[in-house]
Amino acid sequence: MATEEQITNWANSMRFTASDIDCTTAVVLKILDQKCKMESIAKHAVVMLYDILKTQSGHALGPEVHRTIESARYQPTDEVMLNIHKLRVHAESVIDKPVMKTYKQMLREELEKFS
Repeated sequence: MATEEQITNWANSMRFTASDIDCTTAVVLKILDQKCKMESIAKHAVVMLYDILKTQSGHALGPEVHRTIESARYQPTDEVMLNIHKLRVHAESVIDKPVMKTYKQMLREELEKFS
């Protein structure tokens, strides 16, 4: 499993685009909405990456999404989780499928390096 230090070093060595930040956020929404098919080790690594990138700006997903994610992680009420679901659906509609597919492939390849 990737350590926080490994993920931090990797994240700091990469040049994540605004699109990559949106994709990372979308994957976290999918994890929180329990629709993500990644293995738990990969999910954990993506959440660590998200924690590093969440203060940077994406194109489509802004601060309100990050506030809702934080609420879902630390105070997951039914209302918050319904909002997570809505935000996941929204994220999937505003991020082009080829962009997300390319991002996920890059993510898989990079995370394999930590295995």
